[in-house]
Amino acid sequence: MIVWVTGANGFIGRHLVHELAGMGHAVHGIGHGALDATEARRLGLQSWINGEIDAANLNALATAHGLPARIFHLAGGSSVGVSIERPFEDFSRTVASTARLLEWLRGSAPDCAVIAASSAAVYGADHFGPIAESAVVTPMSPYGQHKLMMEQMCASYARSFGLRCTVVRLFSVYGPNLRKQLLWDICSRLNAKEQVLTLGGTGNEIRDWTDVRDIARLLASVAEASSSQETFRVVNGGSGRGTSVADIAAGLIGQWGSKTVVRHSGVSRPGDPMSLLADDAMLRQIGFDWRIPLDQGLADYVAWFKGQAS
Repeated sequence: MIVWVTGANGFIGRHLVHELAGMGHAVHGIGHGALDATEARRLGLQSWINGEIDAANLNALATAHGLPARIFHLAGGSSVGVSIERPFEDFSRTVASTARLLEWLRGSAPDCAVIAASSAAVYGADHFGPIAESAVVTPMSPYGQHKLMMEQMCASYARSFGLRCTVVRLFSVYGPNLRKQLLWDICSRLNAKEQVLTLGGTGNEIRDWTDVRDIARLLASVAEASSSQETFRVVNGGSGRGTSVADIAAGLIGQWGSKTVVRHSGVSRPGDPMSLLADDAMLRQIGFDWRIPLDQGLADYVAWFKGQAS
C-alpha cells in the first residue's frame, strides 16, 4: 500500500515511518528538514520532499510515486510555549498546512484516508479524571486552539466532501529521540550534575504518558481499524493511566542513578492544565494493547540519552 506521512522527519514521524515500513507499506514523506538518501532509507522512507505541505509538492509526490491510499498527517506545531511566543507561525504550521492538504485531497485523491495527529491540549483545563472524546473542548493555548481548528476542518471536509478522516488526540508522548520538553530538560540537567532541580508547577500535575513506539503502533492500528462507513471520528491516543510530574522526575532520577533533589516552583506555565488523562474506552474497543510500561520507557529514555550524550 502507498502511504504518505507529513512531518515524517519529526519525533513521532520517524518512529511511525519505521513502523509502517516494517508492515510492508511503501512509505513516502513530506515536511521540513534535510534528509539525505541514506538517512531516508534508514528510516524506511522510499522518498522524501523537504518543503511545505502544498499542492506543488503533493502533486510532485503523486506524479513520481502514485496516489496514496492513506496519509498520516503529523505536520504542524508541536509546542505550547512556541505557540504563545509566535502564534501566527503555529497557525500556519497546523491550520494552514491542513487546509492545503485537505483541499488537495478533495480534488486529487478523494478516496485516500487521513489519520491526523491532534493533541489532548484541545481539552484544556477543568477536567478531572479520564476525559472522553465527547468532553467539552476548551483549549487554553494557541497550540490547543489551532489543533482544534485542524480537527474542525477535517470534520468539515468529511461531512461536506466525503473524505475519510480519523483524528487521534495524543497525550504526553515521550521516548527515544525526543529532544525537548520535561524528560529532555531533566536528563540534560542530570547530565550537567545539578544537585537540585527546580521544576515549574506543583509536581502534582497529572499526565497520560505514552511511549512513542507504542504511539507509532497505535496510529497504524487506528488506520487499519478505520471503517468505510464512518467518514469522521475522534479517538483518544492515551493509555488511561495517569502519572504526576513529580513521579516522572523521581523515576528518571532513579533510572539515572542520581541522588539529585527535586523542588517545584509552584508556578504553572501558561497554557498548562492541571490534569490531562485519557478515557481509553474507544481504544480498548479496537483491541489496542499498550506494550511498553512506564518504568521500561523511562529506563529506555535514560539509556538513549546517555548514549547520545557520550
